[in-house]
Amino acid sequence: MNENRYAIKNALFYTTLITIILLAPLFVYLIYMKNIYSIQNELFLQEKSLLIIKSMEEFNQNDVYFEYPRFKTLESGLYDASLKPIFSLIETKIPTFKNGYYTDGSSAFLTIKLPQRRYFGADYLVLTNTISYAPLYMKVAMILLSIVILVFFLSMLFLNRFAKPFKALNEQLDNFIKDSIHEINTPLAIINVNIDLYNRKHEQNKYFQRIKAATKVLSNIYDDMDYLIKYNRVDYEDEKINFNKFIKERIEYFTDVAKMKNITINMELQEGVVITMNPKKLRKIVDNNISNAIKYSFEDKSINIKLYLKNGDCYLSVIDSGIGIKNVDKIFTRYYREDKSKGGFGIGLNIVKSIIDEYNITLEIDSKPKVGTVFTYKFPTSMLIADN
Repeated sequence: MNENRYAIKNALFYTTLITIILLAPLFVYLIYMKNIYSIQNELFLQEKSLLIIKSMEEFNQNDVYFEYPRFKTLESGLYDASLKPIFSLIETKIPTFKNGYYTDGSSAFLTIKLPQRRYFGADYLVLTNTISYAPLYMKVAMILLSIVILVFFLSMLFLNRFAKPFKALNEQLDNFIKDSIHEINTPLAIINVNIDLYNRKHEQNKYFQRIKAATKVLSNIYDDMDYLIKYNRVDYEDEKINFNKFIKERIEYFTDVAKMKNITINMELQEGVVITMNPKKLRKIVDNNISNAIKYSFEDKSINIKLYLKNGDCYLSVIDSGIGIKNVDKIFTRYYREDKSKGGFGIGLNIVKSIIDEYNITLEIDSKPKVGTVFTYKFPTSMLIADN
């Protein structure tokens, strides 16, 4: 699905680019053809003027009346030297009586100077008709449309063909990552189970506790990668969640990780806060913030987590005492790591950003270098459920 969107996006880009490039020659072609149309119309009016003059030449003075030639596609008339009509079928106003062919808007005029007093006392013969470029515009539009369609489908064809080997490689890599992630999860679970069994029979060993904390860090990374792979492929349904209880469980999960740096996690959690959200997505928000707070806090410091209601909205704040953030705008970019020495892949906050955008959750970040960072999430009223 993503590959198709990529191909369509780039096909539209190339189509737009080529269309813009072709607009210049098409415009020149349009001007050229309009001139051709105008010349053809001038020749047409001249041809009809010759028929009128010929008819007047052949008029016999002994005839009772002269039958003036009429045409369906044009109007004409005879005018004297003072520009008054002697006989005229022209209903529109004539802009000028200058000799020759000219256009005025959509109307074309041909004025011919006649020999003085030769044709019923007329000095001018004027012919006019409406010149329409609609067929030309339609033709140019059809050419442009045909080019756009042809370029778009050719772009799609070539992009899909060129991308085929990369797509196959990407699928192999994707399958490899899926299999690897599942293979990683199994030994992590075994390590955690055996540590718990050991702690039940023996006194807690600080080395085993460190191992367990490390496995939890790895498990959190595994969970991020698993979420990314399943993103847009799995439908995550929302559920009713006791927010207070949920956060306590996540804090308890990270207690061992925090002990590795002798960090204390303090809680100020308002009771009775219930929201509707998918638990896995909420866990991604909470876990990534707690994990990052531990990772970037100084040793022997504390982390404060607050949950409270204010003006009908639910707020979650995670406050650390650490190195701070230099580039707040970049931390949501996938694979961006501000401090590479801290490890990780730079995907956690990118996942968080996608989730809060989906649920219209707003986030404010207040960070001071070497002091700490405050992440404050505002959950909209629509997500809150009255606790009965």
